[in-house]
Amino acid sequence: MEKPLLEIKHLCARVEDKEIIKDLSLTINAGEVHAIMGPNGAGKSSLSYVLSGKDGYEVTSGSVTFKGKDLLNMPAEERAREGLFLSMQLPTEIPGVVISNFLKQSLNSILKHRGKEELDTISFMKLLRLEANKLNISQEMLKRFVNVGFSGGEKKRFETLQMALLKPDFCILDEIDSGLDIDALKTVSDGVNSLRNTNNSFLVITHYQRLLDHIQPDVVHIFADGHIIKTGDKTLATQLEQNGYADFIKEE
Repeated sequence: MEKPLLEIKHLCARVEDKEIIKDLSLTINAGEVHAIMGPNGAGKSSLSYVLSGKDGYEVTSGSVTFKGKDLLNMPAEERAREGLFLSMQLPTEIPGVVISNFLKQSLNSILKHRGKEELDTISFMKLLRLEANKLNISQEMLKRFVNVGFSGGEKKRFETLQMALLKPDFCILDEIDSGLDIDALKTVSDGVNSLRNTNNSFLVITHYQRLLDHIQPDVVHIFADGHIIKTGDKTLATQLEQNGYADFIKEE
């Protein structure tokens, strides 16, 4: 039997003295898209930070395996090289670092880690222009510093461009719909959908069912107080949109 791409068992984590993840178990297989929905302060973004290895988040018990390896023993940069990608709510600005250089170094770091030949500048720029055009990203934008002065839509398109180039095995999309108008939402969603295949998986964190009309999940989880309280198919998101979280939280 094939191993899950990501398997979380009884995970507990805290930041400073506050417990934020409480006995969470979750299995995601290759080719699956899982959505997590929950009220503000439930711990959804904290889960993404724990998985990606952000400083300040301490795992107190439990385990996480990624492609059969102990994820929690890897530093953040190794998790990225192994194929884990986090699209953040508020991507970091990096003044002085040009987008094209940032992406070339990132891609070649992954290729080297996997024992593959790195791309020269000409080959990389050809690939970059191809993927950027699909996302309506101009050549001028590729000359700018990473996320500096970007609109919300530009930041999310740039995150999607990173996924298109790096081709991660597991993508965490933390409120990728935040701040997007209808056109930008469709562009980003189409970009994400074009990356879906039988070998990779997505964990989509969102407040709104509208995103899941575009990126349709195989499984929907309701997340509250640091753990999953209910799991279902995509119709669960519709129920949430109609009735809110109160009924589900009462059920717990």
